[in-house]
Amino acid sequence: MATVIRLARFGAKKRPYYHVVVTDSRNARNSGNVLATVGKYNPMLARDDEKRVILNVDEIKEWMAKGAKPSDRVYRFLAKAGLVAERKIPNQTKKNLQSEKTQMKIKDKQEKLAKIAEEKAAAEAAAKAAAETPAEESAPAEAPAETVAE
Repeated sequence: MATVIRLARFGAKKRPYYHVVVTDSRNARNSGNVLATVGKYNPMLARDDEKRVILNVDEIKEWMAKGAKPSDRVYRFLAKAGLVAERKIPNQTKKNLQSEKTQMKIKDKQEKLAKIAEEKAAAEAAAKAAAETPAEESAPAEAPAETVAE
């Protein structure tokens, strides 16, 4: 029997509340066949709230001594509480990102737009410089007024 420490979901729709439970890994998440409830997790509270994660440290130590393995999320809670050493947990899946091919197309399009913007800025600067130069030449030079004595 593989014992795990994981979250069991409680609470209402769109208002989750979790119990940190010790159970057999083959049981369903909310099967009710839990060996012990060793903590609570309320994700609706602010991250810095001390009631967000409540752990019964002594029981967790006992279960881990018996061979219970924490899930990734529970491992993060335990690491933050100082019960286990922090480890690099692999990133979540990247299904929210586009495929590599689509990302390359987007990058190419951005590069083309940047190049067009540079060319447009250079053309505007050249046009502005050209507009300023003839304006200076076409303005009549003010000559000192000559007085004619009659």
